[in-house]
Amino acid sequence: MKFEFFDVTADVGFKAYGETLEEAFQNAAQALFEVMTDTTKIKSTVQKKISIQSEDLYALLYDWLTELIFLHDSEGLVFSKFQVEIIELEKEYLLKAIVYGETFDSTLHESREDVKAATYHLMDIKTDDRYIVQVILDT
Repeated sequence: MKFEFFDVTADVGFKAYGETLEEAFQNAAQALFEVMTDTTKIKSTVQKKISIQSEDLYALLYDWLTELIFLHDSEGLVFSKFQVEIIELEKEYLLKAIVYGETFDSTLHESREDVKAATYHLMDIKTDDRYIVQVILDT
């Protein structure tokens, strides 16, 4: 299982899973766009490179999802494939990613929820036998 949704009053929550932290972040991005549309219908015709530096993993997760929401809002893009690399630096983390998708087209893509923002509310990152990231989206 890549991700699952859970009930939150007036918002959308999800837990994303991965064998690695990078895979959990990729699946979090997948969950984000699944809230917006059916990601199985998104073709990989547009490629974007993303680079983000943040002071900790929580900020990195927040900044990652915020950048994806920004690309959706500013350029009308939706994504379905994500390649993420996370590098721990001396006092911060660096995320490098390549994301693949296309321009949202209402004749091809189902319109679901409008995501306004990722939040820190109940955000969690943990590891047992795999990585789990938990996020609440403001919709």
